[in-house]
Amino acid sequence: MKKNNNWILPVAFIIFIIFWKFISDEQPTPNPKIEIYNSSIESIIDVSSEIEVLADSISLPEGPVWDSNSKSLLFVDVMGNKLYKWNETEGASEYISPSGNTGYAPNVDFGLLGANGLAINSNGDIVVCQHGDRRVALIENSPSTNPNFVTVVDNFEGKKFNSPNDLVYASDGSFYFTDPAFGFFNLQTFQFVEDEIKKLDFNGVYNFNPSDNKLSLITKEIDLPNGLGLSPDNKTLYVNKMSLLDGNPRIISLNLETNESSILFDGKDLSESYEGNFDGMTVHSSGNIFTSGPGGLLVISPEGDLMAKIDFGHLTNATFDDDESYLYVTGFVNNPKVYRIKLN
Repeated sequence: MKKNNNWILPVAFIIFIIFWKFISDEQPTPNPKIEIYNSSIESIIDVSSEIEVLADSISLPEGPVWDSNSKSLLFVDVMGNKLYKWNETEGASEYISPSGNTGYAPNVDFGLLGANGLAINSNGDIVVCQHGDRRVALIENSPSTNPNFVTVVDNFEGKKFNSPNDLVYASDGSFYFTDPAFGFFNLQTFQFVEDEIKKLDFNGVYNFNPSDNKLSLITKEIDLPNGLGLSPDNKTLYVNKMSLLDGNPRIISLNLETNESSILFDGKDLSESYEGNFDGMTVHSSGNIFTSGPGGLLVISPEGDLMAKIDFGHLTNATFDDDESYLYVTGFVNNPKVYRIKLN
């Protein structure tokens, strides 16, 4: 008697469909906004992670820093002269106001005068780069509408700073900071303005040690220094050089042992294709640099190779939480939002 095998094809097709669905469910769809140029970075970046919006309606978000004690993200609105706090349970809310312009120092009324870079010191206090007050100051980490800022450092050789912009702590308790003249930048004309109250004729990168109040000028040769970060071994300082003055956006590498500087990454080609600039940065424990740049968020290896790009839009700065499970970024004026993305 001849057997009927007509059932084999339908059953095989059903098995194939079930297997295909299982495979597709197991492999998440890659996020098209994440571009990987070196597969080794996938140990850090999850190519299927989605970008989350944490806050909007902020004029110019900047200076993100993770506060370990409260499990919160702190960030500022430079134009709004306010410091904000965000966490999972409460969302985003005003935390300290005013943040960067309290009347402490003379300034021009058209510049970017709010706070910018933030850090948390070993006592849990907030260390603030203040554009309007033209100093690095310290304040208790608690909400306030009448804040009492304490000056940490406000001058170089008796001359008031331009407008301290970003800072990063070293393992010895000192910190590095940049001092471009964004407090003298006119957003309407998009030009830096000279004024008699501006006392320094350069934009410096400094180190300050609070233990002995020693201030050291690291370099004045970077025409427009902005964000900065330290290598995990604290031997190399990375400084973002913006392109507003000469059209050459770059990441500068400063060897802190020899005082030699070099170009780690030249962003001129990218800037011809994408919007954005080398503004703020943060350094991963792996040594890779996560920086705002042309095209969004760029990941640069310690050797200067472009490892990945995440299209958040035009950004200002970035930071990680304690265990580097999330990357937090802040957007520019045409993209005034605060985002995060899950990492591996």
